[in-house]
Amino acid sequence: MTDDSLRWRKIASERGPDLPLFNVRYDRMRHPGSEADFLRIVLEAPDWINVVATTEDGDIVMVEQYRFGIEDLTIEPVGGIVDAGEEAIDAAKRELLEETGYGGGQWRSLGVVQANPAIHNNLCHLWCADGVRLIQDQQPDDGEAIKVHLMSIDEVKAAVADGRFLHPLGQAAMSRVYQLWDSDRY
Repeated sequence: MTDDSLRWRKIASERGPDLPLFNVRYDRMRHPGSEADFLRIVLEAPDWINVVATTEDGDIVMVEQYRFGIEDLTIEPVGGIVDAGEEAIDAAKRELLEETGYGGGQWRSLGVVQANPAIHNNLCHLWCADGVRLIQDQQPDDGEAIKVHLMSIDEVKAAVADGRFLHPLGQAAMSRVYQLWDSDRY
């Protein structure tokens, strides 16, 4: 159910600088109640993917990498960008293989989420891959340094609890497959 009285009206749009991962758009928006104008920023981006991958032995394939925004290392499931003209499932398979060397398995969609609808215009497609196996060496992009971790669900839950796994899109994907939080703790 939506309330159309909350809709803002776009008065104008102009391009901002194009950045490596985003195109910047400035929208002049009219408030639905006060009629005041506000300048809002939108970061246009291609869709993204996150993959919950489990090996034939039942381990969860996670990656550790440096994240520039928080200036620290994170533990998270594989994620990446859907290239122009690429289907989300193909991007998910490609990213898993490139970042970890794992592939194959049985794939299913876990749905989509809005990446950050306050400022982003894209979606994040969530995937589950069961029974993946190591089929090649990692081939990360030039701008990536990634370490693969095979973790049990208890280790993943511990990483959530102690703050090592805080990535919201990764948690969104993972929580569609596993219960990450004990209800008496949160």
